[in-house]
Amino acid sequence: MSLAIFDLDNTLLDGDSDYEWGHFLVDRKIVDGATYRAENERYYSEYKAGTLDIYDFLKFSLHPLATHPRVQLEQWREEFMQTRALAMITDVITDAARELVQKHREAGDTLLIITATNRFVTEPIARELGVESLLATDPEMRDGEFTGGVSGIPCFREGKVERLQAWLEQSGETLQGSTFYSDSHNDLPLLNLVDRPVAVNPDEELARVAADHDWPVLFLH
Repeated sequence: MSLAIFDLDNTLLDGDSDYEWGHFLVDRKIVDGATYRAENERYYSEYKAGTLDIYDFLKFSLHPLATHPRVQLEQWREEFMQTRALAMITDVITDAARELVQKHREAGDTLLIITATNRFVTEPIARELGVESLLATDPEMRDGEFTGGVSGIPCFREGKVERLQAWLEQSGETLQGSTFYSDSHNDLPLLNLVDRPVAVNPDEELARVAADHDWPVLFLH
């Protein structure tokens, strides 16, 4: 039994849940369309380029959580799950991706999703995927409502390594025989840590690193 770690966006999902949540907010006129869409596109481009300031992005992306009651937010999230997110899960996850997760499940491996996208967006997605363990960026809460801030270390780049190491201590799991699947060069700190790094539909930089290190490359989408 080993640890099988999966990035979520553009790895198990052929799409980005944070990006889609932003479009959902625009479509529902919850945020100003022109301004929010432009910023969402800018941050997504910076993420792909490896230049994203995660705290600057989170200040932007978590702001809507702080400006609406949690009850209302959860109603919108349910609508998001029934439209955009569920479509990504049912229509976008390929048979190859499902078979990969199932292979590890049948082997008795511990399944873990680790993602930079915040827990409010990703928790129901992980649940739909049947993966119980999730490490995600945690929005800060006070008196049951979101503040717009971040609780703890964002689950991004080196932060994924720190969050995983803390989780390993708490869970008793180890990285012996571990596998990590990711599409992004932003995950190189964690890919370099596990026993078996696997590039999935890799971006240009990750494809180069994978070739240099003879890492397996999968195409699930």
